[in-house]
Amino acid sequence: MTTYVIGDLQGCLTELNSLLAEVAFNPSRDTLWLTGDLVARGPDSLGCLRRVMALGNAATTVLGNHDLHLLAVANGIGKPKAADKISPILQATDSADLLYWLRQQPLLAEYTSGAAHQQGFAMSHAGIAPQWSIEQARIAARTAETELRSPHYQERLRQMYGNEPDFWRSDLSDLEQLRFTINSFTRMRLCHKDGRLDLAHKATLSQAPEHLTPWFTLRDDHQDPPLIFGHWAALEGQCEVPGVHALDTGCVWGGSMTLLCWETGERIATACPVYA
Repeated sequence: MTTYVIGDLQGCLTELNSLLAEVAFNPSRDTLWLTGDLVARGPDSLGCLRRVMALGNAATTVLGNHDLHLLAVANGIGKPKAADKISPILQATDSADLLYWLRQQPLLAEYTSGAAHQQGFAMSHAGIAPQWSIEQARIAARTAETELRSPHYQERLRQMYGNEPDFWRSDLSDLEQLRFTINSFTRMRLCHKDGRLDLAHKATLSQAPEHLTPWFTLRDDHQDPPLIFGHWAALEGQCEVPGVHALDTGCVWGGSMTLLCWETGERIATACPVYA
């Protein structure tokens, strides 16, 4: 069995199929992990959802910010953006099944290797908030996931929008904890040196203001497993912190889609046209 991890799909089905064919992916033997944002900007978000859903237990994906936005739009909460190209999903005959499946996906997923010599990993779309230990992140994720899967999920989707609070505290209200959790797992890139989230800047590291730093540079106090994330295409898959793997290589922006073989550490990339 081989474990493969792929960065943000963003609706790029051709590139996904190309990578899976290159490694002869077999769902009866191998497993596929995806960093979220299955949809938006690329030419076939509907096809990406159907492809991953059809893999069943052979695939694990986490929710990304574009995935959550799709759910909000489908429920009349968020405003659709033409650039996201999600209309085919909303008009599809299997739309309800796809959206229900998407809503069941986690914010944080963890892989435990069965081999004594092989480490597992934790994966989320954007990362893990600087204040959280992996145990705290797990609890926060399960709490938010329960809310998003509940009968009142539409209200929770409505409440997730906003940039505050930017710091985790035990006295936050349930609503504030939900919003911070979703922002941390799906939108975070740069943080203040004290760990407060900054959700305004999306620049490359060289363009980032001096008072901000990537979230992954602020986790030295925690005993983390290897961490895998997507979301930050401007990093171009580069992260110099040991044990942290950036996999969004900007496929939809004319970059590439990247697959990581977890057992060997090999990366395989396939070029992508400019779709967005």
